[in-house]
Amino acid sequence: MAQRSWSALTPASRNRKTACLKGFLNWLYAEGWVNEEIAPQLISPKVPKKVPHFISVDEAMALIRAVQNDTKSPDRKERDQAERDLLLILLLYGGGLRVSEACELKWKDVSTARRTLRILGKGSKERIITLPQICIEALSQAPKHGDFVFGETAINPRKAYEIVRQRGRSAQLLKPLNPHALRHSYATHLLSDGTDLRILQELLGHQSLSATERYLHLSLDALARTLENSHPMGENKK
Repeated sequence: MAQRSWSALTPASRNRKTACLKGFLNWLYAEGWVNEEIAPQLISPKVPKKVPHFISVDEAMALIRAVQNDTKSPDRKERDQAERDLLLILLLYGGGLRVSEACELKWKDVSTARRTLRILGKGSKERIITLPQICIEALSQAPKHGDFVFGETAINPRKAYEIVRQRGRSAQLLKPLNPHALRHSYATHLLSDGTDLRILQELLGHQSLSATERYLHLSLDALARTLENSHPMGENKK
């Protein structure tokens, strides 16, 4: 019965239970209840890395076009919100920023003349990002109401999640959208287009190359789907 219950657990759940058991065994050893240190003998199950969710290039363009259409609204409030939302989406997808980096972006770190952003990422690691022209245009047109790009204070990441999710729904994307998915899409699309893995590592602000390598599998999957859809001998062409 116990074996069946264990086999029904996900690797992540098994890992958590093993960690709890190790902690208990360490306590027993420290308190003198057992004479042998057993915890190191337990092997934690390997947890497979989650595959990041990303959207296709067509979906990304459809999302941007949908928000751009709302920037033409005759209603001033709707227009202002759409311009803010568009800028957020462009920073996430066009610049590959983490949601916290986009929310906390300051004007002093923006150079529209050089088309660059100065980002202080995880571990206080600084990186310079070159932006597409569409991002620069959105930044140039954004109102400057404070030190932060999104106003007098940084925008709340929860608010950013809400904005992206709502915009994805409005654009009729098949899966729920979030800021991480836009950053993942940025990385996947660049890699699929031939960007060197180490250059992508710098653009994303990853400390180790292994963190960037997971996008290699995603880009290969994307290329495989393109082959099946576009090549005369592809399965979807038969």
